[in-house]
Amino acid sequence: MESKEFIQAVTERTGLSRQEAADLTRATLGTLAARVSDGELRQLAMQLPDGLREYAKPHKKGTERFGLTEFVRKVSEHTGLTESETTTGVRAVLTTLREAVSADEYRDVMSQLPGAFTELVDAGT
Repeated sequence: MESKEFIQAVTERTGLSRQEAADLTRATLGTLAARVSDGELRQLAMQLPDGLREYAKPHKKGTERFGLTEFVRKVSEHTGLTESETTTGVRAVLTTLREAVSADEYRDVMSQLPGAFTELVDAGT
């Protein structure tokens, strides 16, 4: 999957504009980068499309611990979208991520997140 396809899938899943979906995707990947371990992040980045890989970089502060509510808040702050739009958007990005990377890689990333993340994605399918 190429970055344009990834963004298009998020656009279709959210009903947002292409620019909003792109911003949302970048913010979600960047927030995810703060939440998962550096090693897992490097493995994920290797499977992301070239145009999105740069947003999955380890943070200088190291891995942070926060749940889905805080994750959505952080993404919302970056994008200016409402909490509802952001929740739908995070679901769309994670669902698209599941399609863009190997099943093993997706499972490894999700295993580092609280169960609410998996429930969010599963609720949308």
